[in-house]
Amino acid sequence: MSHTLVVDGRPREVDVAGLPSLAAVLREQLHLTAAKVACGRGECGACTVLVGGRPTMSCITPAVLVREPVETSEGLADESRDLREHFADTGAFQCGFCTPGQVVHACALLRAGLPADDGARREHVRHALSGNICRCTGYQAIVDSVCSVADERPEVHS
Repeated sequence: MSHTLVVDGRPREVDVAGLPSLAAVLREQLHLTAAKVACGRGECGACTVLVGGRPTMSCITPAVLVREPVETSEGLADESRDLREHFADTGAFQCGFCTPGQVVHACALLRAGLPADDGARREHVRHALSGNICRCTGYQAIVDSVCSVADERPEVHS
């Protein structure tokens, strides 16, 4: 059974027979492998993509139900360049398994805008990214990176 997904701005025909997850379709049919399937239960965030601009756990989302545009880590490469550079500079990359999901979710946060007050901004980022589990970094470098990018992008402050 064929279904059209708009992925990173391009319409793509995919096979949804057997009700594969969005993550499976992205990885196996479209060869977009940044979204990782770790838990397979929507609990860790490693598979996060944006669907209609909203962070979505692709491992538990049936591809056949996706009607809005999908943005992957690969498709957000240009937009997230400064964010990924900050991740590297602060040590927010360690094993790297969770990083694509963290970066995708952070892109959505930055698009939506963050509080101008540093304390409120940090708390907002911590809370928003709490669904993206990282076993290596302790999260502080991730929060620092997102907040630093928010400081450098004046349009980010709400």
